[in-house]
Amino acid sequence: MSIFSRLSDIINSNISSLLDKAENPEKMIRMVIQEMEETLVEVRSGTAKVIAEKKTLSRRAEQLKKQARDWEGKAELALSKGREDLAKAALMEKSNITASVEITEKDLHKLDETLDKLSSEIEQLQAKLNDARARQKTIVIRTKATESRVDVNRQLNNYTIDNAMDKFEYYEKKIDQMEGQMDSAHVEKRGLKNEFDELEKEESIDRELEELKNKLKDQ
Repeated sequence: MSIFSRLSDIINSNISSLLDKAENPEKMIRMVIQEMEETLVEVRSGTAKVIAEKKTLSRRAEQLKKQARDWEGKAELALSKGREDLAKAALMEKSNITASVEITEKDLHKLDETLDKLSSEIEQLQAKLNDARARQKTIVIRTKATESRVDVNRQLNNYTIDNAMDKFEYYEKKIDQMEGQMDSAHVEKRGLKNEFDELEKEESIDRELEELKNKLKDQ
């Protein structure tokens, strides 16, 4: 189904309003762009035909003007030969042709007005199309971003992921416990070593004390 019924509908359209009312903005903007592109092709095709018709009329006008000049020359020739009747007849032909020239030039003027209007409409339609294409890019980006958010949200609420995270936490706690046990064993070993170090130190001091005592006795 056509969104627009004629060219003026597209030019005067409010794309934002169309998209706001659409259930599926992405689909709607595709349809809008497609119809604008098709209309633009039709308008340009019509413009090409008008330009071709203008060229044909322009050639026709030049031919008629040449014929009018030729009949004027014949009238001058007839007068120079004393044939006023022929000169009058030649001027009558020139008058008829001149009337045709005037009609042709009026038609050319109308074609120029039509081309100006078509050119303006093409510019407006192209501007609308550019706007629609820009909005399409924005809509596509927003749609993908929204879909990504939905996927992320779905994943965040996914039981499998929650279960996996629970397992990660369980294994992390197990590793913490193992590390704690290793640290505790290391502390115990260091404590035992320190005790032996103290004993050895105490023994050394006792020996040194005995040596001092013996030294004093000998004096």
